[in-house]
Amino acid sequence: MCQEAIRRLCNPSERCHVRKVVRLLARPLSKPDFVFMFATVGYDQRSLLQAMREATGSAPLSGCSAEGTISGDDADESNFSVVVMAISSEELRWTNGLARGLSTDSRAAGQQVARGLSSGLGADAVGLFVFPDGTTVNFDHLFAGLEGNLPSDRFLPIWGGGAGDNLALVQTYQYCDDEIVSDGVAYALLSGMARPVSVISIGYVPIGGERMVTRSQGNVIYEIDGKPTLEVLQEYLPDSALAENWQSYAITFALCFRALSYMKDEEYFVQTILSVDETDGSAIVQTEVQEGTSVWLSSRDQEKVTTGLDRVVYRIKQELGGNQPKLVFQCDCVSRGKTMFREQEKMRLLRQFPQAVCPDVPWAGFYTYGEIGPVDKHNCYHNCTKDSTSCRLRRDSSSTATRTPRR
Repeated sequence: MCQEAIRRLCNPSERCHVRKVVRLLARPLSKPDFVFMFATVGYDQRSLLQAMREATGSAPLSGCSAEGTISGDDADESNFSVVVMAISSEELRWTNGLARGLSTDSRAAGQQVARGLSSGLGADAVGLFVFPDGTTVNFDHLFAGLEGNLPSDRFLPIWGGGAGDNLALVQTYQYCDDEIVSDGVAYALLSGMARPVSVISIGYVPIGGERMVTRSQGNVIYEIDGKPTLEVLQEYLPDSALAENWQSYAITFALCFRALSYMKDEEYFVQTILSVDETDGSAIVQTEVQEGTSVWLSSRDQEKVTTGLDRVVYRIKQELGGNQPKLVFQCDCVSRGKTMFREQEKMRLLRQFPQAVCPDVPWAGFYTYGEIGPVDKHNCYHNCTKDSTSCRLRRDSSSTATRTPRR
């Protein structure tokens, strides 16, 4: 059995009453085998986690803070939102944990995750959920440390997204059982009798002509076409204080790169520019970029977002082969929420997705600072995408979706 619940608070007097929120969330949930929780940062995070642990009988828990929460046909990008998925199934097993120190050494953090999985990684491993700090992670190093220390005889899909903090880009939180950290990565290994289906859709298009990275180091791009990256960005965005004001542009404009050979359905993939340095004209992204790489500035495209939804639905149904999923995780880029769409349009698209796939299954997720999902047996980091993972249990099993009422 899988259960999920979402709580939106509209009454400011209730916002600090964490235990009341948790009681409302947990009331329809029986004692689960595993819990996923995603919450925005208006709540006191430690109090929220402690209360949820008490309410769910200290069931193993994984999750993170988010820019906003998603529950099927509902979403909330306010500072006070929580979504919980509680899972009970004799067919599934979970191994969860926490690694720290992403900003110091993301590769070492990935190695910590691999070590934590060593005892639970059996032949029936289905996939791994990861929720890293979206403001401090180097995804290339995290994946290298993780995958480089796992058995190489089989592919382990990785799904998830970067933890957020309502666009403040200051501090995010990662949850594991009774622990809560920042600058870390929470993870949960799914094992047992389940078949996952993961689909990704990109919502940005390139603008202008092809450029080339001419000086870079790691995930820092110093020059494009022999010019400081800041100067090149200002050709498209003529703001004399662009570096200082970059956060107001970061959701709308990004860099895109030619799609890798195994990315069959897209011409490009996208990387968010986290920050721009006025002193040396450099820009920081979340993955490493080699010198000589072709690059384009890109912008959000509403038409690509909406048409891509039909392709995602088709792919999910095709992969499921007419079967109904038992649960769905949805990780959407923060750029697909309120920063792109008016509330009415956002909710229309959001509701269209579960209605087309399966409206009655437990469905939970969040708006992320970077999405994680496999493409043709390659685990990839994405920006500006919709990343949906559906699980179908191999045996018959019942599922119940519950939601506490809005106020």
